[in-house]
Amino acid sequence: MSAQILDGKALALKIKGEIALQVKKLPNQPGLGTILVGTDPGSLSYVAGKHRDCAEVGIASIRIDLPQTAGEAEILAAVTQLNNDANCTGFIVQLPLPAAVDAQRVLVAVAPTKDADGLHPSNLGRLVLDSKTIVPCTPKAILRLLTEYQINLSGKSVLIIGRGTTVGRPLSILLSQKAVNATVTVAHSATKNLAELLKSADVVIAAIGKPHFVKPAMIKSGAVVIDVGITRQDAQLLGDVDPSVIDVASYFAPMPGGVGPMTRAMLLSNLLELAQP
Repeated sequence: MSAQILDGKALALKIKGEIALQVKKLPNQPGLGTILVGTDPGSLSYVAGKHRDCAEVGIASIRIDLPQTAGEAEILAAVTQLNNDANCTGFIVQLPLPAAVDAQRVLVAVAPTKDADGLHPSNLGRLVLDSKTIVPCTPKAILRLLTEYQINLSGKSVLIIGRGTTVGRPLSILLSQKAVNATVTVAHSATKNLAELLKSADVVIAAIGKPHFVKPAMIKSGAVVIDVGITRQDAQLLGDVDPSVIDVASYFAPMPGGVGPMTRAMLLSNLLELAQP
């Protein structure tokens, strides 16, 4: 068996083409804002990629870069600036923030109507209630990728490894909604029967930041495997899933080339939603 690759790069390109056409129909050009604190190579690369995406689809870029030494007050002032900027349709605060900064306080300060990442408590609460809202980009990207390849999750056993607020927790809510109808389990560092859960799962989504943690022998034959994790190691980017799972899985979203490009595309999709009159 050799898994079919879930090509997030190709799908993201297709989606960006669709978004570019929709942007042209808007009465005013939308603008994406980013707040970046520090010079983390991963964050710098990711933010630069987001602004390249904006240029490709006709969305204006508004970028605020702050030094690593920026305090909470300075970051909150940048949030207020974008909240009040009429040219900014929506914006994101690039995570992680410096350890001394209360990230939750910063995210709460973002106006819900400009929350392009879908991480404001108001928008997350609407997600829990299955109400129309801005969905966090990576969970939205995963579902869109599965949908594109006609992978039906209804009644399927989905194991999410990782309970972070940007992926694991909101993804578990999204996939358990009636429209998707999956049976979701969220595993984490205290999960004692992880090996058993992995072997029984129809779909495995790894988002823990541990390089090649999921091995081929851990999953059942024919499982769908989604790699969300990313770790920089010796100038390489490594995912949470050993690439050799391709020999066991039925579908595999690798890192890179799977969820990553789709996450950026979903940010543009979210911004388009915020821009609707």
